[in-house]
Amino acid sequence: MKIIMLGAPGAGKGTQAKKIAEKYAIPHISTGDIFRANIKNGTELGQKAKGYMDQGLLVPDELVVDLVADRVKQDDCKNGYVLDGFPRTIPQAEALDHALAEMGEKMDYAINVEVPDENIVNRMSGRRACVDCGATYHIVYAPTKEDGVCDKCGGSLILRDDDKPETVKKRLGVYHDQTQPLIDYYTNAGILKEVDGTIEIEDVFGEIVKILGA
Repeated sequence: MKIIMLGAPGAGKGTQAKKIAEKYAIPHISTGDIFRANIKNGTELGQKAKGYMDQGLLVPDELVVDLVADRVKQDDCKNGYVLDGFPRTIPQAEALDHALAEMGEKMDYAINVEVPDENIVNRMSGRRACVDCGATYHIVYAPTKEDGVCDKCGGSLILRDDDKPETVKKRLGVYHDQTQPLIDYYTNAGILKEVDGTIEIEDVFGEIVKILGA
C-alpha cells in the first residue's frame, strides 16, 4: 500500500500519515527525515544534498527523487509506505512516477486532507511553541495547564513567525500555486481520494481507513 499525503500546511496530513503508518505497520517517510538520515550517515546522496542546503539552496528535484527512490527500495518498505510532504510539484510527481515505474511499482493512493484556508489560518495562529524545549501546544486544542508556560519544562511559549497569520497566508499562496496542480495530476491518474480535514482527528482517520479498505 503506497500512499501520498496531500494537504496544505497545517491541514493535519503529517498527523494522519503517522496514524496510517502505525495502523498498517508501514514507514512514514518525509523528505526532511530522508535528508537528515543520509547526511548523518554520510552517504553520497546525503553529501550532495548537504552541499545545497549549506548554501541555503533548495535541493534539486532530481536529487530529492533519487533520495526518495533509494529510501523506498529498503526492506521496511516492501509492504508499502506513506509519503508526507513529497511530491510538492508536478515535475517531482512525474519524476517519482518514472523512478517507481523503473522499479516495476506505482503509487496506490493520493489522499488529500481538505481544509479551507480560513480554518488553517485560525488553527496555526493558535499554535504555541516553547522557547526552551520546542514542545508545541494549541491555545484551543491542546492548551497548557498554565497560560503561556510549557507543561514539560516551564519555559515560555511563543507564537512562531511561521505560524503568524500573514506568514501562513503566504505559505498557503505558495501551496496553491505549486501543489494544487497535483490534485488534478492524481485525479487524472485515478488515485486521488479526498477527506474532510475540518472534522475531529479520529474521524478524519476513520474516513482514511474506509478509503484504504481495511
